[in-house]
Amino acid sequence: MSENVEKIECLIIGSGPAGYTAAIYAARADMKPVVYEGLQPGGQLTITTDVENYPGFPHGIMGPEMMENFKQQAVRLGADVRFGMVTSVEFTPGGPQKVVVDGTHHIEAEAVIISTGASAKWLGIPSEQRLNGSGVSACAVCDGFFYRGQDVAIVGAGDTACEEASYLAKICSKVYMIVRRGEFRASKAMQHRVMNTPNIEVLFNSETDEILGESAVEAVRVKNNVTGELREMPIKGFFVAIGHTPNTDIFKPYIDMDEQGYIITEKGSSRTNVEGVFCAGDAQDKIYRQAVTAAGSGCMAALDAERWLSDKHSH
Repeated sequence: MSENVEKIECLIIGSGPAGYTAAIYAARADMKPVVYEGLQPGGQLTITTDVENYPGFPHGIMGPEMMENFKQQAVRLGADVRFGMVTSVEFTPGGPQKVVVDGTHHIEAEAVIISTGASAKWLGIPSEQRLNGSGVSACAVCDGFFYRGQDVAIVGAGDTACEEASYLAKICSKVYMIVRRGEFRASKAMQHRVMNTPNIEVLFNSETDEILGESAVEAVRVKNNVTGELREMPIKGFFVAIGHTPNTDIFKPYIDMDEQGYIITEKGSSRTNVEGVFCAGDAQDKIYRQAVTAAGSGCMAALDAERWLSDKHSH
C-alpha cells in the first residue's frame, strides 16, 4: 500500500477562482501545488456567460474564458492541474493529510487547501436548465446588469432573495418576486424593504410552472398553489435565489462547519480547526460569493499555508 501513496507538499481541492488563485500563489512560493479540478472544472463561473464585474477586464470577459486564463496562469507558474475528484479524506491535526482521488489514487499532503465552492440550488424544471445562461441565472448581482430597464422575475423568500430583488429593482423596470408560501422567510427589515419598493410585485403562494422562450427567456408562467390559477408575465431575466449548497460533505467528519455546511475559518484567516488544512472561496463564504472575493481568499489560503509549512519545516 505505502509505495502507491503519492506524497505532495500542497494539495488544492477545487478549481474555481479560489483554487486557481491559491495555486498561482503556492506555485510562486515553490510549494509545488497539485490541483484537482473536481466535478465542475473552473467552478460556477463556467456556467456564467459574461463577467463584467471582475477588475482588470474593461470590456468584460466570458466566464469560461476567464477560468481558462486562471488555469493557464497557474500551470505556467508550475501548478500541476489534474482532472479528478477527491472522493474521501482523512485529516489529522498537523498531518500528513490523507486524500483519495477517484476512489483509487492515494495522496499524502503536508498542507491542504479546500476550495470546493458551492452549488446553486435550482428549481429542477427542464426549461431552467435549457435556458441557463440565456436569461436564467442564480446570481442577480452578477447578471442583473444585463437586464437594465427590462422586466425580470426572481424566485425565493429568504434574505438573499429579498436583497437580490431590491438590487434588481434599482436597475430593472419591474421585478416579479415568486414566493412559494404565504409569507417571506426573510428578516423583517428585508421584508419591509421589498414591500416598500414600488416596482417589486410579490406573488405569494406561487410556484414557477414553466419558463417560456426558445433560445432566450421571454416569459414565465406562474401557478398559484392555492387557487391553481396560471398567470403569464413577459420577462427577459429569471433569477433563482433559493440558496446554495456548499460542496463540503466529504470533510464533515473532520472540519467544523455551520448548520448549512459552510466551513468555519478562523476570523481574518483561512485556517480551519485542523492544523494544516485551509479553506478558501465559496465553501466558507456564504455572504459575498463573488469571483473577486473567492480569488482574494485563495491568495490568503496560499499565504497561510506557506507560512504554516515554513514554520513546520524550520522546527
